[in-house]
Amino acid sequence: MLSFSLSKSFTLGKGLPDLHSLSNSFSESISIRLNPPMTFNFRSRPFEIRAIDAAQPYDLEAHLRTQFKKSNALKIGIIGFGNFGQFLAKTFVKQGHTVLAHSRTNYVDVARKLGISFFHDPHDLCEEHPEVVLLCSSILSTKSVLKSLPFQRLRRNTLFVDVLSVKEFPRNLFLDILPAEFDILCTHPMFGPESGKHGWAGLPFVYDKVRIGNDEFRIARCGKFLDIFAREGCRMVEMTCAEHDRYAAESQFITHTMGRVLERFGLESTEINTKGYETLLNLVENTAGDSFDLYYGLFVYNKNAMEQLERLDMAFESIKKEIFGYMHRLYRRQLFEEEGGSGASKEKKVEQKLLHDGSAPDHPSETVSPNGAVPEPPSVKQKP
Repeated sequence: MLSFSLSKSFTLGKGLPDLHSLSNSFSESISIRLNPPMTFNFRSRPFEIRAIDAAQPYDLEAHLRTQFKKSNALKIGIIGFGNFGQFLAKTFVKQGHTVLAHSRTNYVDVARKLGISFFHDPHDLCEEHPEVVLLCSSILSTKSVLKSLPFQRLRRNTLFVDVLSVKEFPRNLFLDILPAEFDILCTHPMFGPESGKHGWAGLPFVYDKVRIGNDEFRIARCGKFLDIFAREGCRMVEMTCAEHDRYAAESQFITHTMGRVLERFGLESTEINTKGYETLLNLVENTAGDSFDLYYGLFVYNKNAMEQLERLDMAFESIKKEIFGYMHRLYRRQLFEEEGGSGASKEKKVEQKLLHDGSAPDHPSETVSPNGAVPEPPSVKQKP
C-alpha cells in the first residue's frame, strides 16, 4: 500500500514505482510504503535541466569563417600612432588583425578604445614579435625613428612597411639601415583621414615590393598586408618608387601647393558658389588639415618637386603677361581711336616693336604722313 500525507493513495505492484507518475508538485513530503516494507521520502524541488543528451547543431560555415580569419590575421606594429596611424589602425582592427602601437606621445587611452595595445617603449613592442612593422612617422623624423628601433628584438624576417608621401627617400633609407634579412614594402595610400572618411573604395594605393623573400611564408605575408587595402576597395597600383615620385610631384605636390596658396588667399564660401568654386573650397579643406612638415617633406625629399614649382611659377607669370598685354592693347586701341575721331592729331605713332632680345629699336618712334607713307630717314654725311 502506498500512502500520502495529502490523503492520496496508490496501489503498486512489486518493484519500484513509476517516478514519472509523481511529477506533480507537492509542498509536503511524500512517503511511500511498499510490501515487502520499503520506505522512500521525496521532497519537492524546482525543476532544472542537468544535462542535454541530444547533439547540438554544428555550424561548419561559421567555423570555417573563423579559421579563415585566424589564418589571414597579421600582428602589425605601428610606429607613430598619430592622426594617420590611428586612421589606418581602425581598419586593421575591423578586419581582425592584432595591432600594437608605439609613439612618442602617450595615446594609451585612444589605443584602449580601439582595442589596441599601446607601448611607451619601442623595445617592449618589438619583443612582441610583430610580423609587420609599419612606419607612420613624419617624413622629417623617419630616419631618426628608424635608427631608434631595436632590430635585434625582432624576428629576422620581419616585414617593414612605410606609408610616406615620397618613396625613393624611405626606400634608400630602408636599404641602408635595415638588416639584410628584413623584407621591405614601400607603399603610399593616396588618401587620408579627410579624403578617406567615407571609405576607401576607388582610392589609389601605390606599392613597390622592394625586397621580399622567396619563401612561401614571406610572399604570403606581403600579400596579406596588401589584401587589407584591396578588401576595402582600393585601386591597387604597383610601380617603382622613382615612377611614383615623378607622378606625385606633378599631382600631389601641386595639389598641396595650390591648396595652401588658396588658403593664404583667404578663399571663403558665398551664397552663389559654383561647382568649380566648391571644388576649390574642398581642395583647401583637404589640404589645410595637413601639417607644414608634410608639405615641406614633399618639397625637400622629392627631387622632382623643384622643377614643378618653377613650372608653376612660370605658368602664373605667363598668364599675368597675357592678360596685362591684352588689356594694354585694348586700352591703346581705344585711346588712339578717340584721338583720331577728334582730329586732334592726324599723325599716329607706330608701336615700338621689341627685338628678339627684348631691347627697343634704335629710333624711338616713326611718324606716319597723312597718305600713309613713311618718310625717308635723314641722310647722314659720310666722313672722309
